[in-house]
Amino acid sequence: MTDSASSGKVRKPSKSKPRLRDGVMKRGKTWYYVIRVTDPETGVSKPKWVGGFLDEDAAKEARDEARVKARRGEYIDRNSITVADYLDEWLDAHAVEIKPKTLANYRYLIDRHVKPNIGGLRLQAVRPGQLTKLYRDLVTTGGRSGKGVSPRTVAHVHSVLRKAFGDAVRVDELIASNPTERAKRPRLHHDEPGKVWTPEQLRAFLISAEGHRLSAFFRLAAYTGARRGELLNLRWPDVDFDGSTIHIKGSVAFVAGERIEGTTKSGRSRVVSLDPGTVDVLKAHRKRQLADKLKAGEFWKGAEDGHVFTTGWGGPIHPDSVSSLMATLIKAHNGADNVEPLPHARLHDLRHVHATTLLLAGVPVHVVAARLGHADPAITLRVYAHVVNEQLAEAATIFAGRVDGVA
Repeated sequence: MTDSASSGKVRKPSKSKPRLRDGVMKRGKTWYYVIRVTDPETGVSKPKWVGGFLDEDAAKEARDEARVKARRGEYIDRNSITVADYLDEWLDAHAVEIKPKTLANYRYLIDRHVKPNIGGLRLQAVRPGQLTKLYRDLVTTGGRSGKGVSPRTVAHVHSVLRKAFGDAVRVDELIASNPTERAKRPRLHHDEPGKVWTPEQLRAFLISAEGHRLSAFFRLAAYTGARRGELLNLRWPDVDFDGSTIHIKGSVAFVAGERIEGTTKSGRSRVVSLDPGTVDVLKAHRKRQLADKLKAGEFWKGAEDGHVFTTGWGGPIHPDSVSSLMATLIKAHNGADNVEPLPHARLHDLRHVHATTLLLAGVPVHVVAARLGHADPAITLRVYAHVVNEQLAEAATIFAGRVDGVA
């Protein structure tokens, strides 16, 4: 019998200390790895600990990558900054480069979908598998009331993270590679804009809207394919009546209740040609606006050579106002007697009608892209693929008719 047993005392089992196995160990709820890195200046080899991994496999995978980098002399010392902290710093650093509305969208996606899920992870501990799980969780239960968000929303989240992690690699040099590049996203099905209105239905809508003082806005939107914010940013010096063109230089949006004017979506200005009928409509609109200005007198809020489209008092128009006005005008049209009802359509659908009509008429894709302000004709091809496919189906008949018709 041992002394401890004879004395009647029972020895309590000692807590096992974390054990390091092949450079990996668990501390608390997370896993760590350690490698030795040689200081290029002193030649002294020192251990480098990196933690925050959710499981052993993730720590081992990161350890193996770090060992390869260390042997090549490409190892990047990791620190303890979290995903949430880095994204906050990243947004602040890029606030001057990103459009206000885009920046607001980035903040929303990060605050709503990223921070609650992976914000507490160390930036250097994020693995592609964790991002894949994030995307999967968002699609299944990431929305309001536990419902999933759309794959398109996940694509936007991925796009933001890809930019942020990309800068963490190239600019800040906090991580060696971008984990988003190997993360798997839900399959995204591109929605093709449908043929909401025919040219005849568009004509009926514009005729019905002629009595409204902003009817010229809808005419210009339909006959140029310009975006809502671009037209609301348009000023009279940008309208060339003699040259039958408008110069689209920027766009307007409201962010947190504040009107923000900036560049177009592509960041480029463009000149869009006008047909004679649209020029006449704009001239009539100019006369009507000058009459409103004369009537308002000192209460007129517009500047000299100000915005083309304003309120009745010359002030700037909120973008949502023209969108809701279109719904009101459609409802009024459908409530009239002896008219063919118009199907529901959004203001942005006028842009689709413009593009679809031109493409079906055989206008080259690059010309349509230039009118729409697409940075690359490939965007036009992707968005309006269904229209291009219709033309492809007719291509064989067109070619045969040209060749066989030659005497």
